[in-house]
Amino acid sequence: METATKVLLIIAACLIVLGSLLFVTVMSVAKWDFTVLSAKYETNVHTPSADFNSISVNTDTADVFFAPSEDESCRVVCLEQEKVTHSVTVADGVLCIQLVDNRAWYEHISIYTKASTVTVYLPKSEYASLCVKADTSDVEIPKGFKFWDIEVCVSTGDVRCLASSSNGTKIGTSTGKILIESVSVGSLDLVASTGDITATSVACGGDISVNVSTGKVRFTDVTCKNLTSSGGTGDITLTNAIASEKFSIERSTGDVTFDGCDASSLTVKTGTGDVRGSLLSNKIFFTSTSTGTVNVPKCTSGGTCDIATSTGDITIEIKL
Repeated sequence: METATKVLLIIAACLIVLGSLLFVTVMSVAKWDFTVLSAKYETNVHTPSADFNSISVNTDTADVFFAPSEDESCRVVCLEQEKVTHSVTVADGVLCIQLVDNRAWYEHISIYTKASTVTVYLPKSEYASLCVKADTSDVEIPKGFKFWDIEVCVSTGDVRCLASSSNGTKIGTSTGKILIESVSVGSLDLVASTGDITATSVACGGDISVNVSTGKVRFTDVTCKNLTSSGGTGDITLTNAIASEKFSIERSTGDVTFDGCDASSLTVKTGTGDVRGSLLSNKIFFTSTSTGTVNVPKCTSGGTCDIATSTGDITIEIKL
C-alpha cells in the first residue's frame, strides 16, 4: 500500500513539473502575453429596423453604454466572446438585448479575460422606459436622454446616470459606485451595499430614498419633497440640499453633515458619529447624546429638528 502511494505521488509530481515546463515554454514563445490564453473576441453590429419606445438589456459581465446615433438609426455594437454573444430583437415596442451563452462548462475557465461591451446608439432622445440588469458590469447613461422610468440593477459595477426620468429613477448595485448628475426626476431610489453614492444638481419632484451598507453619501444642489437615507457604516454629507417636507437620516456608524440645507422638519439618528453643519431657517431643536457635546441655537419658532447620537457631538448653526 505504501509503495503504491509513493508511486502515485511521484507520478503526480512529475505531471506537475511537466505541466509547469510546458506552461513556461508556451508563455516564453508568446513573450508572456497572457491574452493568448483568453477566449477569442469579435465585434458584432446589430441594426434593428422595427420601431421601439422602451429598452431592456439583460447581460452578465459586459459593460453597457448608451450614446446618441449620428444617422438617426439604431445600432447595437457588441464587443464579445465568440460563444458569449447578445441577441438583439424588437418585440411589442421593446428593444431587447439578451445574453446568449453557448459555452461548455470547461470554457468558463480562463486565465485572462477582457471586458465585453454593449454600446447602444439611439436615434431619439426620449423613450418610455429603460431597464438594465447585469452581474459584473458598469453602466453609463449620458445626458441628453429622457425616459419615463429608469431601472438599473447590477451586482458588481459602477453606474453613472446623467439622463432624466419623468416618473422615477431606481438604481441598485451590490459592490460599486453610483453617480447621478444634472438630472430631473419624478422620484429617486438609490441602493448600494458596498460603494459610494453621489448626486449632484438633481431636481426631484417627489421623494428621494438612499440606502447604503458601507459607503459614503454625498448630495450637492439637490431639491426634493422628502429625503430618506438609511445606512450601516458611512458618512452622509448634504450641501445645498432642500426638501419641502422632511429629512429623515439614520446611520449606525457615520457622521452627518449639513451645509446650507433645509427642510420643514428633520430627524437624524446615528449610533457613532457627529452631527454638524448649517441650516437655512429656524428650527426647534430636540437633541440627545450620551458622550458628546451639544451646541445648537435656542429657537422658539420654526420646524422641528430631532437629533440623537449615542457617541458624538451635535453642532448646528442657522444661516438666515
